[in-house]
Amino acid sequence: MVGAEVAVFTSDIGGGRKQLVMQVKGPDLASINAAAEMVRAEVRQVRGAVDIGLSTKGQRPELNVDIDRALAGSLGITIGAVAQALRPAFAGIDVGDWVDPSGETRDVYVRLAPESRRRAEDLRILPLVIMGADGRPSTMPLGQVARVSGGLGPAVIDHLDRDRVANVEYNPQGRGTGDIQVDVLARLAKLQLPAGVTVTEGGDAKNQNEIFGDIFLALGVAALLMYLILVMQFGSFLDPFAILLSLPLSLIGVFLALAVAGQTINIMSLIGVILLMGIVAKNAILLVDFAKWGHEKGLSLRDAMIEAGATRLRPILMTTFALIAGMIPVALGKGEGAQFRAPLGVAVIGGVITSTLLTLLVIPTIYEILIDLRSDLMGFAGRIFRNKGAAPAPAAGVAHSPDVK
Repeated sequence: MVGAEVAVFTSDIGGGRKQLVMQVKGPDLASINAAAEMVRAEVRQVRGAVDIGLSTKGQRPELNVDIDRALAGSLGITIGAVAQALRPAFAGIDVGDWVDPSGETRDVYVRLAPESRRRAEDLRILPLVIMGADGRPSTMPLGQVARVSGGLGPAVIDHLDRDRVANVEYNPQGRGTGDIQVDVLARLAKLQLPAGVTVTEGGDAKNQNEIFGDIFLALGVAALLMYLILVMQFGSFLDPFAILLSLPLSLIGVFLALAVAGQTINIMSLIGVILLMGIVAKNAILLVDFAKWGHEKGLSLRDAMIEAGATRLRPILMTTFALIAGMIPVALGKGEGAQFRAPLGVAVIGGVITSTLLTLLVIPTIYEILIDLRSDLMGFAGRIFRNKGAAPAPAAGVAHSPDVK
């Protein structure tokens, strides 16, 4: 079909929306439409942005009726009377019911034929009803009290936060939404927009930014709560730091696995990071808890850590292999909607592998350093308190006489 455009809409809210949206707000429709066209032209230059369109559906022919309010008021013609005259031409009026031959009752609306309401000349001769001083009605053409002119206007007028807005909508293809948005925003930063016009992000990009903020907040709160619980369990403020260090070690595997699998950092992969917080900390807790128990039994700290690694290696590997095996189907992305969940499986598998390997090597070393640091700090604090509690030395040149009994 000539002139037809095909696009994919990912949401059915408000008649369908594309994944990425740039919202153009301004003081008037002319400025908004001009800015929206400029934004659309810039988005077309970004690699990976497809199905680019405007929510206004482009410009459409329209008829503008500008009423001479002073003249209409002197003749007793109100805005409502003009609206009543225009209503039969475009909206139509209900004149009653009609029973068709099958016996079904149907509503009957009367409206001017399309060829009688397309030109400004047709509206100028539209009759207006005027009530005279004697109460008798009379008619007058609309063109005597109003200026009717043709023009172009948006087919759809949208509002956001009580402001008029035009949306430049597009879909991603071959690139991540975040990469596309970075390029779009970089191009729009150099654009000279009309006065009073602003451009903001909308669609999936806006939702993603809000969700990312919530996820990072959840990660911070979870790490804080985990630290406080470990402080109460171990009775130490330093020991939990060795356990929490396993969390960033897992991120190394997350980023490597996502890069190898060709996945991006998205909502599902961040959910996998939240899942990893509880999994990878478990391995460090097993090591530190067993080493702490062996050290209290009389073993040296290094021997206790070596014994903890040898004893806890088997359960750590068992849980790691079981988790990897359970996440392989998710990471492969087989089945309906599985590609959406695939980044979660990839992130968890990569994070578990690296955290398991690095935890067995890094956590014992960090724990030993922290214990030595705590011993040094306690020794330093003990010396300070002993010096403060000692009696002051006698002043030079002052003789002390023996006690007289």
